[in-house]
Order: sequence, then structure tokens, then C-alpha cells
Amino acid sequence: MSDSASGCTEPHTALSAADVEALVRGICFKTGPPRRLGVEVEWLVHELRAPQLPVTPERLEAAYAAVRNLPLRSALTVEPGGQLELSSPPADSLTECIGTVSADLEAVRTVLREDGLALVGLGQDPWHEPRRFLREPRYDAMERCLDRTGPSGRAMMCTSASVQVCLDAGHEEPGPLGLVRRWWLAHHLGPVLVAAFASSPLAGHRPTGWMSTRQLLWTRIGAGRAGAPPLDTDPRGAWARHVLDSPVMCVRQDSGRPWDVPEGLTFREWIETGVPRPPTREDLDYHVTTLFPPVRPRGHLELRMIDAQPGDDGWIVPLAVTAALFDDPEAAETAYRAVKPLAERTLGLPAPHNPLWLDAARSGLADAELREVAVTCFTTALDALPRLGAAPEVMEAVSAHLDRYVVRGRCPADDLLDRQRGTDGRAHGKDIRP
Repeated sequence: MSDSASGCTEPHTALSAADVEALVRGICFKTGPPRRLGVEVEWLVHELRAPQLPVTPERLEAAYAAVRNLPLRSALTVEPGGQLELSSPPADSLTECIGTVSADLEAVRTVLREDGLALVGLGQDPWHEPRRFLREPRYDAMERCLDRTGPSGRAMMCTSASVQVCLDAGHEEPGPLGLVRRWWLAHHLGPVLVAAFASSPLAGHRPTGWMSTRQLLWTRIGAGRAGAPPLDTDPRGAWARHVLDSPVMCVRQDSGRPWDVPEGLTFREWIETGVPRPPTREDLDYHVTTLFPPVRPRGHLELRMIDAQPGDDGWIVPLAVTAALFDDPEAAETAYRAVKPLAERTLGLPAPHNPLWLDAARSGLADAELREVAVTCFTTALDALPRLGAAPEVMEAVSAHLDRYVVRGRCPADDLLDRQRGTDGRAHGKDIRP
């Protein structure tokens, strides 16, 4: 879906609510046998030798100019605060996906290293305050919109990073690989992934009291913007209604004019009133890109709840675990049974604003029930990975995460907290970067 404002005010056939429902149903869920896999990896960019020092915009711009000249297979984008993102092309296997992104990351790291910069995998920047790097109408409007809910929006835009796993939506037919089951599983496995991969316990040099501060930030920008629709046996209908009843972030204008940022205007109301102008198909496409639920349907399913991971290859573990639990039929059935008891803790409320998701973000795997389910899911994924053709080093990485963190009720956030307790970066000038 394009973010361009080109031609956004030109006359088009007026949309009705029925038009929107039909378009959303057709665009956002494309079904078939699960065959393809993708990943989007976001990174903070820090000084290589002194990561607590801010990187100037001029240095970032020069470094990104060099990176953009690389012959990458992944799409490279820059986030509002200067975070770097690589989005893989759809891959036919886990091995292909990992190989493509690993090669691209190595090329990017080499260029950044020459400029004295490094990619850092943490869900939330532990040191730096939010600062806009990109100045574009989209992000100007986003900032104005999110400021209405407090400072969390700017932090989300400028100081957070994630691993987003992209999976096929699945079969129309019932069963472990069917759309309804995969949609349900994504929303109930989500808290387990939040807890197992939480890596953002710090902000402004201090513990926040949350293992995934990044996940907390998302909950604070509002259910209409970052919430999921109620779970339903008809995911298409539930998502279409959610799109219609979610607030419009902005009304795009022709080049050179500031974009309008209406307050409390849903897309349904925009259709009904036609004010400040009737919405177009392009406006609908754009509106969908401004909704950030933990599971976003984009033809495929985009799982957005995982913090960025420490280490050069830490991102491979959530990709491998998630792919195994969704795309191997036996593992998908086991995962479904394992997470089913967790559904009671949602109290029937949508993610991520229900108690289960909040407990996962706050406590990580210190939560005994989440730990037990995580052990089952990781063990199941490890058993399934050979059936997906995973390389030995991938299985070793998953096994290491299981042993180091999951069975001990820990997550990467615990390592950061341990380092801070032992050598406080502010007091002793030490680097607590993982």
C-alpha cells in the first residue's frame, strides 16, 4: 500500500461502507496453503564505541546514503527516529529467508562499521530520548495525532524496534493451517512471544518496571490505533469493521500543504459526512497502513509483537520458532492446545489491552503460566524445525534460547537488568549494551 499523497484530492467515485468491507475482505486476507515466509527486522543505530552518545542526523544521513547504494535483496527503509529496517522478499523456505536477510545485514553492518556505527537489537532505546530524523508530511501528521495520547507515541515512532514475522494467512478450510485457526493462534501465542523475547526493560537509563517497554508503549497509543478487533469466527468481517470504526490518523493533501489531523473521526464517519472531502480508495489503502494491531492482515499475517533481539543473529530465533509453530501442521496443533488455557486470562478483551498481554509485557517469563506454555512451544518448535529443513545452526540457536532463557523463566530483558545492577552505565561509564 503506497504512502504517497499523489493525486489524493482528485475526484474519485465515493466509497460506501459496503465498498470498504468488500475491499478490505479481498485485500487483507489472501488464502491458500501456507508456503511463503518473510521477516522485517528493525534496528536502533548507535555509535559503535560509545553507544550512549547520540548519533547526529548528519552522520546518519551520510551512512544511509552509502547503505542505499548496496545491492540488497531486502527492502531497506528508515523509520522516523532513524531506525533502520530490512524487509525480506517473500521466501519459499525458512532457510531461504534467513540466508537472504543474513547476507543483507552483513553488507549493511560492514558499511555502518566503516562510519563508526552499529546496529543494536533492543525493543526500546535504553538511553536516548525520542528525536525525529525524518521530516515528512506522514510523520508530521502521525506525531500530531499520537501526541494527543501522551509521550508514548513519539517513543514508539523514534526509539523502538522489533522483529516482525510475516506468514501466509492459510487455508480457507478448517484445521491447524486454516485461516480462522491461524488468526486465533496468532492472538493467543502473541503474549508468549512478547514474554519470551522481551528485550526492553530500560528507558532514560532506568528500569521502567516492564520487561517489554516497547509493548507498553503500543498499548498507550490507544485501542483504535494499536488494538486488535474482537476475535471472531469471521476474521475478515471483524477486521473490516475495525478498519471502518478506527480513527483516521490524517487526511492527506496535495504536495506542499500540511495534512489535516482530525480528532475522533472514524473512517465510517468520514464516508458518511464527506468532510473535509470524500475519502477515496487511496485514502482507504493509506488508512489501513496507520493501524498497528499486534497481528496485522496485509494479504498475509504480520506478527508485530516481538521486540528486536540482541546480537547479530538473535532475530533468527523468533523467526524460526514462529514459522515452526504456524507452518508445521503437527506443531501448529500442539501450540494451539498449549495456548488455549491462556485465553481465559484475556477476559474476552482484544489484544494487546487485556490482562494476559499486559502481564506478558510486564513480567516476561517470570509469569509461571507463560513460562510453562513457552517451554512447550519452544520444545515443539525445536522438534518441528528439521521438518521445515532448518539448518543445524538455526536449531542450535533455538535450543540455546530455550536453555538460557525459557526453561529458567528469563528473557533477554533480564540480561540488561543484570548488567545495569552490576555496572550502572551512568555511574561508572560502562557499556551495558548486549
